[in-house]
Amino acid sequence: MELKLHRPIIFFDLETTGINIAKDRIVEISILKIFPNGNKESKTWLVNPEMKIPKESTEIHGITNEKVANEPTFKELAPQVQAMIKDCDLAGFNSNRFDIPLLAEEMLRSDVDFDMKNRVAVDVQVIYHKKEQRTLSAAYQFYCDKTLENAHSAEADTLATYEILKAQLDKYEDLENDVKFLNKFSTHSERADFAGFIVFDKDGDEMFTFGKYKGQKVEEVLQKDQGYYSWIQKSDFPLYTKKILTAIKLRALNNKLS
Repeated sequence: MELKLHRPIIFFDLETTGINIAKDRIVEISILKIFPNGNKESKTWLVNPEMKIPKESTEIHGITNEKVANEPTFKELAPQVQAMIKDCDLAGFNSNRFDIPLLAEEMLRSDVDFDMKNRVAVDVQVIYHKKEQRTLSAAYQFYCDKTLENAHSAEADTLATYEILKAQLDKYEDLENDVKFLNKFSTHSERADFAGFIVFDKDGDEMFTFGKYKGQKVEEVLQKDQGYYSWIQKSDFPLYTKKILTAIKLRALNNKLS
C-alpha cells in the first residue's frame, strides 16, 4: 500500500560514533524523500564526525576513521540536509528516541535551526513493537519476506524502513493511511523535547521528568528557582532541550509582561 501524503515525508537513518545524543556525531546519513505524487528522491552522505569513531561502533556499521577522513563535516552538509527535509514530515526506525534527537543536535550545532512544531514524525519501530516486538532485520523478514542485506548501512536501513511501513499498512486494518494518525500511533508519550527531559502533563503544561523538580511544572520551577535554568544551560544537556527550555522561559516572561 502506498502512503497517502499531503506533503513530502522523509525516511532517514543515521550511522553514528555512538548513542549519546548530546556528544556523539553522525558518520553517515541517508535520506529517502517521498512526494505526495509518489515520486522519490534519495541521497546518502558519509560524514567526517571530527572525532574518533570507537572500535565498537565501527564493528556495527563498518565505517572507519580512514573512510571518513576526507569526507565533509556535518556543518558543511547541513544546508543540503536542511534543503532536503524542509517542510517535510519525518519517519524512521527508532527515530523518535534516537535519529531525530541526534539530527536536531547536529543541525543546531551547525547553526541551522531545527524544530518539530510544523511537522510530525512516524516511528516505524514503535508500530512494529506495538504489533510484533522485533528488530529491524526481523521486521523486514516478517513484513516483506526479505532478508535485509547490508544491515547497519544507512541506505539499506532507510529503504527497508520505508518498505516495512507500507507493508504494515497492508497488514493492519486498524492502521490509518494518514501521517498524522501514524505519528500519534508511533509516539510513546508527548514530549516537549526529544530526549524526554521535559514532557507535557495531563493539562498540556510542560513538566520536568528528572532531578529534584521531577514531576513539577517547568514554568513554576523557573519562577521559584531562577538558577535552575542557568544550571541546565551550562550542563551537558542536549541543545534541543536547552532550546525548548529557553522558549518556555521567554513565553512565561511575555505572558507576565502582557
